[in-house]
Amino acid sequence: MVRVLTAGHVNWDVTLRVDRLPEADCEAAIRSQHQSGGGSAGNVAAALATLAVDTGLIGSVGDDDNGLLASRELEAAGVSLDGLRVVDGAETAVKYLLVDDDGEVAVLGNDGINEAVTPADLDRERIRTADHVHLTSQRPDTAAAIARTATEAGLSVSFDPGRRLGDRDYTDALGAADIVFANDREIAALLEDEYVGSDFDDRIVAVKYGGDGAEVHTPAGSYVHPGFDVETVDTAGAGDAFAAGFIATLLDRVDTLATLTADSTPELEAEADIERALEFANACGALTASQEGARSAPTRPAVEGFLRTRF
Repeated sequence: MVRVLTAGHVNWDVTLRVDRLPEADCEAAIRSQHQSGGGSAGNVAAALATLAVDTGLIGSVGDDDNGLLASRELEAAGVSLDGLRVVDGAETAVKYLLVDDDGEVAVLGNDGINEAVTPADLDRERIRTADHVHLTSQRPDTAAAIARTATEAGLSVSFDPGRRLGDRDYTDALGAADIVFANDREIAALLEDEYVGSDFDDRIVAVKYGGDGAEVHTPAGSYVHPGFDVETVDTAGAGDAFAAGFIATLLDRVDTLATLTADSTPELEAEADIERALEFANACGALTASQEGARSAPTRPAVEGFLRTRF
């Protein structure tokens, strides 16, 4: 049994630090190279485990060297791999992340076998025994099946669909989500105008603004945190660390995340929970962005120590 299940992509990342992001007919110089596990589901799972949350994973890798490396890294972080499918003769997805001197990231890559999990492959009993399910970019039918199984069992669900939000039909998974994460570009595809009166004004919507912090909309009100001023090294994985910090904090402070959208938590208590989660999540994102690689999420004591120095 695990407390949180993450579902989606598990990749192997090759991070190339460059003097600038290249444009057409231009050349950039590579300053350094770093390799580690990646993929939003893997990143959030590893970040949650680092925050001392019992976490499992639903995803897929190939039986190649990159898949072995990705699996070993997740296992070393403390993530349960019972739901990780290893596909014989297949290649694990590899992403090449170009990171410039300002920490901005461009991504090249192949999908590999990171969407091999179908609805028929799901261990639904394992899903039902978790407290919370976090969905990331993956096959829409698989995301919908996981979300449906979770909600029928009374679990809370969060979803961070990522860059492919505008290209794929995630209607069913989004409809089941208690919490939706999106960055400032992706949110336009969800909220055509305002949160109030939208299809999402009955749940929590967290909008990530990178170095400028984040904003959280809830049925009880909206909350803003300006973020933290840190020296940015690599923004890859910072949004995943944000999501992990937000989920971990709310799980610590309420019995289930679903209580915050069920109008069963007193207003002042709910407000304190959201504000604390938002602050903690921004600290996780900032600390991750100040380190190299997508798997640099901080421990809970590191976040608490960081926050103490800020006040």
